[in-house]
Amino acid sequence: MSRFHARPPAVSTVLQDDDRCRVTRWDFQPGADTGWHRHGMAYLVIPMTHCSFLIEDAAGERRVEVAAGATYTRPEGVEHNVVNGGTEPMSFIEVEFKR
Repeated sequence: MSRFHARPPAVSTVLQDDDRCRVTRWDFQPGADTGWHRHGMAYLVIPMTHCSFLIEDAAGERRVEVAAGATYTRPEGVEHNVVNGGTEPMSFIEVEFKR
């Protein structure tokens, strides 16, 4: 789907938000996206399902496959749009570190 066509939004649910971290569950139907955003904190992602990411950023688009239960981290300042580029629903937990 082109970035010029409206995509359905991913659904975010904040599970915890305290002085140390914010934990958010993200649920995506096929084709859903987060919308372009910049991370104000470093973060950890834990896929709850297999995730077929289509990442849109300043460098363009790339596809990334991440298995359920695998983890990865990114630094503060990452700016991108995350899209479910697969044909199945996907979800992950994002932990943002406040300190």
